[in-house]
Amino acid sequence: MRKAMYLMGALDDSDIEWLATNGARQRLLPNQVLVREGQPIDSLFVVLDGQLAVKAGSAHVATLLAGEVVGEISFVDARPPLATVLALDAASVLAVRRDVLQAKLGTDAKFAANFYRALAIFLADRLRATTTRLGYGRPEQDAAPDTADELGDDLMETVSLGTRRFDHLLRRVGNR
Repeated sequence: MRKAMYLMGALDDSDIEWLATNGARQRLLPNQVLVREGQPIDSLFVVLDGQLAVKAGSAHVATLLAGEVVGEISFVDARPPLATVLALDAASVLAVRRDVLQAKLGTDAKFAANFYRALAIFLADRLRATTTRLGYGRPEQDAAPDTADELGDDLMETVSLGTRRFDHLLRRVGNR
């Protein structure tokens, strides 16, 4: 969850307000599919509450919790998702339509720079962790599995700020 909070921390308060204003809260029932593997999606999602499962075929790949971002890879490369995401229990997400977000990115250079930098950092971190799990990491990385998925100290302040901004987003969209 801390990596996803980096996105919230990298944006300004006004950007979080923009997300709250331009996103739509969507409630999910248990087992309801949010994203289907191979089918294009028209939104980027932020998990507000509940738990979502990420499945590739029949394999459970990950569990997503509040604050996680869903659909970021498809947003970046405009290709259909490689996994299915469904609610494990009652959940809600903030859906920000692709066209609305792209318009904001095209007209607000500071927002775009912060947004894409945050996406790049947590996608790079995810790739690094995956590469290490597949056995391609250096031996000294493998010796400390508890820290393989941690952010560096230099990013922790941004994550802390992101947590506060996420709490504001939750209050703004009526989740708390």
